[in-house]
Amino acid sequence: MINTKWTTDNIPDQKGRTILITGANSGIGYEAAKALAAKNGELLLAVRSLEKGELARTQILATYPNATIQVMALDLASLASVKSFAEAFKQTYTKLDLLINNAGIMIPPYKKTVDGFESQFGTNHLGHFALTSLLFPFLKKTAGSRIVNVSSNAHKMGNLNFEDLQWEHRRYVPWKAYGDSKIANLYFTYELSQRIKASGSLVLASAAHPGLTNTNLAKSALLRSFNALIAQTGNMGALPTLMAAVEPTAQSGDYFGPSGISEWKGYPKQVHSNKLSHDTNIAARLWSVSEKLTGFSFEI
Repeated sequence: MINTKWTTDNIPDQKGRTILITGANSGIGYEAAKALAAKNGELLLAVRSLEKGELARTQILATYPNATIQVMALDLASLASVKSFAEAFKQTYTKLDLLINNAGIMIPPYKKTVDGFESQFGTNHLGHFALTSLLFPFLKKTAGSRIVNVSSNAHKMGNLNFEDLQWEHRRYVPWKAYGDSKIANLYFTYELSQRIKASGSLVLASAAHPGLTNTNLAKSALLRSFNALIAQTGNMGALPTLMAAVEPTAQSGDYFGPSGISEWKGYPKQVHSNKLSHDTNIAARLWSVSEKLTGFSFEI
């Protein structure tokens, strides 16, 4: 357990490391990208909007003009986009040192992705599951590689209903669906970690959550006002993700979050997700269902 006030000063030099961050044009993804650019990482910003991605790139380069930053289009709500992105990645890159699965949506009105998935489950979990499966060969052959899945304290509201994962037969509750997607991130992390260990691979898979952070993920005026009053800044919210990404003492299967009361704010530390998130039977079932739904076989 790390008890010091961990900050970006703790990030070792990232020169020569290829780093992919989804949703890196804003919020904690942007803050993580900026922090890693400052440490000489070679960044790939995977974003839904190329215009916003290029703006983020320009803003980071204004502070760190020698940074290496590329932008590529990725819509996690479309499996075709995920596949196209992975194919484009293979044409350009030969290795992947760090994959930060950060992008996400929160409490939108009910809608489905182009593939027929409830939008939060489809984007926050299935899109990243598919992306990670397609990029895993690059991670597996890269020494010291890591995967970080960004979850949320809202995972404590999650309880997957495998009979109605797409909310077609229940009254849609956006917060509950968001919680489901965030506990799915943790099931994915823990199952992935176990499968990697069983295979003998040294890829490290962990998770993090930002606590209560003031980002544009909160779309409603009420949430934005609430966050502006009491939430921590984006650069503080990014610290748990960064700790999972680079802290030398981190272990596969670890979970990081803020150290303050209820893990809302504070410097990062290793934390613990709820009991349900550690149900290995649910995690294994979700893995199998995710392979079936996405059509991607995740070979470790």
